[in-house]
Amino acid sequence: MERKYYGILSIPVIVAALGYFVDVYDLLLFSITRVPSLKSLGLTELQITSEGEGIIMWQMAGLLIGGIIWGMLGDKKGRLSVLFGSIILYSVANIANGFVQTAEQFKWIRFIAGLGLAGELGAGITLVSELIRKEKRGIATSFVAGIGLTGAVVAYFMKETFDWRSCYFIGGGMGLLLLVLRISVFESGMFHEVKNMNVQRGNFLMLFNNGERFKRYILSIFIGLPTWFVIGVLVTFSSEFGKQMGIAEKIDPGKAIMYAYAAISIGDILIGFVSQWLKSRKKALYLFYFITAVFMVLFFTTQWNGNANRMYWICAGLGFGTGFWAIFVTMGAEQFGTNLRATAATTIPNMVRGMLTIFILPLFQGLRGVTDYVTGAWITAIIIMAITIVAAILSKETFNKDLHFVEK
Repeated sequence: MERKYYGILSIPVIVAALGYFVDVYDLLLFSITRVPSLKSLGLTELQITSEGEGIIMWQMAGLLIGGIIWGMLGDKKGRLSVLFGSIILYSVANIANGFVQTAEQFKWIRFIAGLGLAGELGAGITLVSELIRKEKRGIATSFVAGIGLTGAVVAYFMKETFDWRSCYFIGGGMGLLLLVLRISVFESGMFHEVKNMNVQRGNFLMLFNNGERFKRYILSIFIGLPTWFVIGVLVTFSSEFGKQMGIAEKIDPGKAIMYAYAAISIGDILIGFVSQWLKSRKKALYLFYFITAVFMVLFFTTQWNGNANRMYWICAGLGFGTGFWAIFVTMGAEQFGTNLRATAATTIPNMVRGMLTIFILPLFQGLRGVTDYVTGAWITAIIIMAITIVAAILSKETFNKDLHFVEK
């Protein structure tokens, strides 16, 4: 049966990009509005730090659990069911977030929002990967991520313009408006074909019950580690690093996040074309790993007694270097058969986000406990980059791979 394919700027790609835009806006909104929102609830400075960390942990827990649930549903019920269900859940959660009165309510709402946010990217990338010809797949998914990641920039400017509660109402409203556009998107033909085949669909345990398949899965997670080390440690705690490095000016972490994500969005669009030019996903990754490493060196060596502007621009450089989110998730989708593709592509990015909580932050905290704040960070950076480069070397090249296959 001849399958229908769509163009790079077709409705499915544009809608997936807008969906990820709203997803990123909502995902980072708490990090950007953390201080004013918790201060308005009457929390002290110490409580803003401790409760803020707790709220982020609850959101990350929602992302981890939601990634598994939506991934399985994407392979069992279809990619579109996830796109509709996830956006309804996190849109309603964000509207509810505008009414919270206590930190405890904040935790529960961010957990529910995290459950919904977990489904957007993986399902969108899976759908686009299956609807676009293999020769242009990398450019299309890079477009989705590049446009989507600007949601963080918009979230920062919304925080600067509106009250924090209004920012959540705006996010929820954008999500509900997106549902109207979603009606025009069609289900993947590959999914329709595999529905009639006698194979297991959306079985999460299949990622672990076969050695070769598990290797593909774990390597797909490891190649994305630098993204959340950069955002979750270096950029998020840029004000703390500034104090340790003798920067006299006050550094705004929200502004650092905005600079980083503006650059990430540029990198994510560019890497699609670089991958196309090199005819290789892995070579494009190696180039962006090198850029990331260069700016990590600059981060730890050139900022002593520096200034806030230098910090913001180095965060932008780090963001550009880690602008391989699109290719990393696309590689995850391309590694697995149609009956397990949504499960893999949805859980992989959420596992990387979860690694911030279960591996990256504990490693950083342990190392800084026996050395100092900055030394602990650069040792962590070396370990993360070493793991990632080895994982990339061991991963299979997926450029121009035919996705019409199943896992048995």
